[in-house]
Amino acid sequence: MASIYDCSVESELLEGMRLARRAIGRGDLVVIPTDTVYGIAADAFSPDAVRKLLAAKERTAPPPVLVPGIPTLEALAEAVPAQVRALVEAFWPGGLTVILPARSSLQWDLGDTGGTVALRMPRNRIALELLAETGPLAVSSANISGRPAAMTAAEALAALGDRVSVYLEDGPAGSEYDAAGRDPASTIVDATALARGEGRIRIVRHGVLSDEQIADVVGADACA
Repeated sequence: MASIYDCSVESELLEGMRLARRAIGRGDLVVIPTDTVYGIAADAFSPDAVRKLLAAKERTAPPPVLVPGIPTLEALAEAVPAQVRALVEAFWPGGLTVILPARSSLQWDLGDTGGTVALRMPRNRIALELLAETGPLAVSSANISGRPAAMTAAEALAALGDRVSVYLEDGPAGSEYDAAGRDPASTIVDATALARGEGRIRIVRHGVLSDEQIADVVGADACA
C-alpha cells in the first residue's frame, strides 16, 4: 500500500517530497494538497503519465495544469489578454483557473482540449514547492470521477489506493473557503474567445471566487 507523508513533520516532509519528485520523474502519480481540494498530479509533458492519471480517476476529460507562477502561464498560453493578467495578479495564487489557447509548440498531450489549456497557481506551500522543482503538473481532484473530492490525503488514499505512488498530507484542504461558506472548488473562467479577439470572458464553473469578484477586476462588460 502506498504511504502518506505528513508534511507538518520535517522528516516526513523531506522524505515525502523526495519520493514525490522521483515519482513524477518516472511518470507515476502523486497526491498533493492545494488550497481548494487534494489533487492527483502527473507530469504534464508525459502523455503516458496523463493517461495514467485519467485512468486512475476513471474519467476522460482533460486535466487542468497547475503552475508555479505567472511566468509559466505566459510560457504555456498562446496569448494572455490584459483582463486575464489582471485576474491572475489579483487572485493567484488561489482559487482561479483560467482557460486559454495553448501554445501550438508545446510537446504534450492532455487529451481532447481543442487547443486550449486550463491553468491555475495554487495557494499551498507544498504544492508550490513541488511545482517549482518539477515544472507544470497535470492535476485533477483526488477522487474517482463522480465521487466527492478528497479534502485530506487519507480520503484520497481510501479512494485511489495503489493507483498513486506517494500521498502528501498537509491538513484539511479548503478550510479557508469552508469558513466563508463557499464551494471549495476553484472558479473557472474561459478566456479563449477573448484571447482570439472573438468575445468575452465566460465563467464556466462557479467556485471560491464569486461572479462579483471577477467582474470587479475585469469589469462587468468583459464577462459574458
